[in-house]
Amino acid sequence: MSSLLSIGKSGLLAAQVGLSTVGNNITNANTPGYNRQVAIQGDTGTQYQGFGYVGSGTEIQAVRRYYDNFLATSLRNAESNQASLDAYSAQISQIDNLLADPTAGLSPALQDFFNGVQDATASPASAAARQSLLSNAESLASRFQGMSARLTEIASGVNNQITANVGEINAYAKQIADINLTIAGLSTSTAEPNDLLDKRDQMLTELNKLVKVTVVPGDNNMLNVSFGTGQPLVVANKAFQLGTSTSPTDVSRVTLGYQTDAGAFTPLPDDVFTGGQLGGLMEFRNGPMDRAQNSLGQVAAGLVTAFNAQHVLGQDENGAMGTNFFNPIQAYVGTNTRNSPASTADVTATVVDAGGLTASDYSVDFDGTNFNVTRKSDGKVTQINPFPQTTPQVIDGVAYSITGTPQQNDNFLVRPTYTAAKDFSVAIKDRDKIALAAPIATAAPTANAGNGKISAGTVDTNYLTPGNALTATSTLTFDKASNSFSGFPAGQDVTVTANGSSTVYPAGTPVPYTDGANISFGGVNFAISGTPADQDTFTVGPNTSGVGDSRNGALLAGLQTKNILDGGKATFQTTYAQMVNYVGTKAREAQISGTAADAAVKQATSAQQSVSGVNLDEEAANLLRYQQAYQASGKVMQVASQLFDTLLSLGN
Repeated sequence: MSSLLSIGKSGLLAAQVGLSTVGNNITNANTPGYNRQVAIQGDTGTQYQGFGYVGSGTEIQAVRRYYDNFLATSLRNAESNQASLDAYSAQISQIDNLLADPTAGLSPALQDFFNGVQDATASPASAAARQSLLSNAESLASRFQGMSARLTEIASGVNNQITANVGEINAYAKQIADINLTIAGLSTSTAEPNDLLDKRDQMLTELNKLVKVTVVPGDNNMLNVSFGTGQPLVVANKAFQLGTSTSPTDVSRVTLGYQTDAGAFTPLPDDVFTGGQLGGLMEFRNGPMDRAQNSLGQVAAGLVTAFNAQHVLGQDENGAMGTNFFNPIQAYVGTNTRNSPASTADVTATVVDAGGLTASDYSVDFDGTNFNVTRKSDGKVTQINPFPQTTPQVIDGVAYSITGTPQQNDNFLVRPTYTAAKDFSVAIKDRDKIALAAPIATAAPTANAGNGKISAGTVDTNYLTPGNALTATSTLTFDKASNSFSGFPAGQDVTVTANGSSTVYPAGTPVPYTDGANISFGGVNFAISGTPADQDTFTVGPNTSGVGDSRNGALLAGLQTKNILDGGKATFQTTYAQMVNYVGTKAREAQISGTAADAAVKQATSAQQSVSGVNLDEEAANLLRYQQAYQASGKVMQVASQLFDTLLSLGN
């Protein structure tokens, strides 16, 4: 009877464990990260009774969880991608809304500014038109500065989120390392602490939403966690801590790396942080964020440089040569804080050519002999030659001037357009100093017998060279016999350009006449056409009555539609439009990819839950099954008790 009683008891205990397991599944159906469990039941062996083997009951061999590592990893990866796209999309939508705003964007302010230039050109003597131009210029500067401030604000928010994410990553890494140790201590060859395994998996899930990690099984049921290209985060029960620091070349930028307990910081490349919120933030910052700031600055710096270059070639209402209309743009130069203390090298960079500007950043490095300027967008290297310098060297529209004594491995970061929008400001405050007139005047006397004509004339940058500006009127006389002109300013060579071919005539020598050819000397440019008669004269001299002249104003207004930026391929408006289009396209891509990522997470969740999730209908059925098994086992024990009582009664 004792064996029958033991068999019933073992069944009762097994059913009880089954009921407890099912009940635990039901109550944790909505617990995040919970994997349903099952009681694994087996027999306890048999005993030989002469006629054969008789079973001795049952036992619970283990309580195991339904867990598929492949499905769990697939779900984690899908959630990591989803978190990355969500973080990226949330940030880029802010820039997209800023740039594309039809009223608060840059396009209306640019249009208003050039409308002001055109109005002033149409009425150069009007004080109201000139003042309106200055007001529009100030409004344009305010728009550039406001957009730059908003972009800086977004960048600061990204820095804060990166720092917060690093703190969360460190917290999860520490918890995973601690729970690794606990699991190792509680695990046996036949049993595992299922609740702790679920808790650890949930931590990995949350960690993976912050940064994509790779999980590899370790010794004694522990897990090793790494990110990027194998950078360790958790090894057994040791957690590696990440930290943040300001960039050695840009204090407004946060860099990431390993942080030791002693406070030492080892930087890591940005591209090792992929996936999850952190990966999305890094991709946004190093892509659309930087490009938006640099491209907006490219428009600002290009406009300042091109407008100033033309404005200084004009004449203001006081008869003086024009000065800079906008304050010149200095490129951002960040000196690496890790440079040798013995170094006294200093790098300055000034934007001088709008057409040569790019939206790229540059790294300036000293190899012990030479300074090399590397364009980061494509890796193109340009050597500073000669060094030490005699004059600044222009690279991609930026004049580099390097002084001091460098040390090997000195490094500088140059961002030509990074702060240009912030620094955009109007230099002229007096409307009388707006240089709308041209500094020279040409004329053909009515007494001329021929039909020769002379163009209004322009000046180029050579006119600004000391000694080249006209102080007296030159009278050019045509000699029909030699078909040439004389009377050009003494000491200045004359260049004649016809059909793209230029010929230089030494100072003091007659200049052959070519109908319609461009004639230039000392930065003065004009053309004579027609058929002049013998001894016909033409005059070229300073503009002494330029109050109503607007020739330089017309050239300033023409900059709006002139292809100046991107090597002479784009206007200011088209460059800005390209930036808006780029950001808009990236924002749309993020939305589409986000929708696909949501679907992938839903599909991966469904697959994972089909194995590990709790099905309440199934658990209800199991509950009834174990209830019946419990009752049946109890009946077995009752029968065994009755049989035992019968045996005892036979003895009486």
